[in-house]
Amino acid sequence: MIQSPRQSGPGAVVEFRGVVKEFAGHRALAGFDLTLQAGEFVALLGPSGSGKTTALRVLAGLESADVGTITINGADVSGLPTGKRDMGMVFQAYSLFPHLSAGENVEFGLRMRKVNAAERRSRARSALALVGLDAHYDRYAHQLSGGQQQRVALARALVTEPRVLLLDEPLSALDAKVRVQLREEIRRIQTELGITTLFVTHDQDEALAVADRVAVMRAGNIEQVDTPEGLYARPGSPFVADFVGLSNRVPGVVRNGFAQVYGTALPLVDPSHADGEVQVYLRPEDIEFGTDGVSGVVTASSFLGSLRRTGVRLEDGTVLFTQHSVRVKPAPGERVHLRFTGAPVSVESSPRLGA
Repeated sequence: MIQSPRQSGPGAVVEFRGVVKEFAGHRALAGFDLTLQAGEFVALLGPSGSGKTTALRVLAGLESADVGTITINGADVSGLPTGKRDMGMVFQAYSLFPHLSAGENVEFGLRMRKVNAAERRSRARSALALVGLDAHYDRYAHQLSGGQQQRVALARALVTEPRVLLLDEPLSALDAKVRVQLREEIRRIQTELGITTLFVTHDQDEALAVADRVAVMRAGNIEQVDTPEGLYARPGSPFVADFVGLSNRVPGVVRNGFAQVYGTALPLVDPSHADGEVQVYLRPEDIEFGTDGVSGVVTASSFLGSLRRTGVRLEDGTVLFTQHSVRVKPAPGERVHLRFTGAPVSVESSPRLGA
């Protein structure tokens, strides 16, 4: 039976404080601050080069911070080697030993800890059962699918009962259906064990689907950290609005707490925003077809299963995307009208000419 991680009461389990890491003059982490609460699942989301994997590797002890500290349950672990940090790690590459069975791969960390053979086997079987592979103990890597191999890697990371679980893009090598299944399994197991988890991904769907909070990274630091719902509905910057989910960026004018967009006054989340010309970010689901409103021509319409996404080119050349029922099937070239039904998720002041 896999036990819940050892915790020293409520509060922060993992804390990054002002962590800086440079590689050949490039600052991969620039004063990075982040706190993971006890039992929390936090995703680091960002484009390539944003520093998310570096943050995980510094936490794991695979890289050392140039400046700053990392604490676990209040104790500074910055100077500890990887093996002394009590963490389980799963990477994109399964990294299973081909000459060992699935069970022996899971046992490996226990063997390094000098756990006796009977206990090793018992705990390895429990870990494999946790990931749904209890019948695969004696199978070798070449006899397992990619999803099964990654489940073995997850069981191997959990069998030592670590305080923290680190996941570095563990799903990116899998096909789409298996990715969805395994991310749901990871979340179920994490919730069941209550283990503090840091999950690195560039896939916003993964981050929003599994995490308690998502930290959006940019240029070595956190642009915003919030719940998935908060990030999507209330992005703290145009970068987050553009990176998390699909946004329409359209010109507008702010007057008295409202954004005027193609003749429609939309209330601002922040009514104190200064008056003037702006760029407004609108979600596709907040734009609907109507009998009146701004006019345009359908450029394309894509079937996405449970919904359809349609692009409409306005008279000024702006293309707006709307998401709607699959029962509505606009044809390319068809003239339609759009109306705005939701508040902008973000507003960015337009630069003044000559400024």
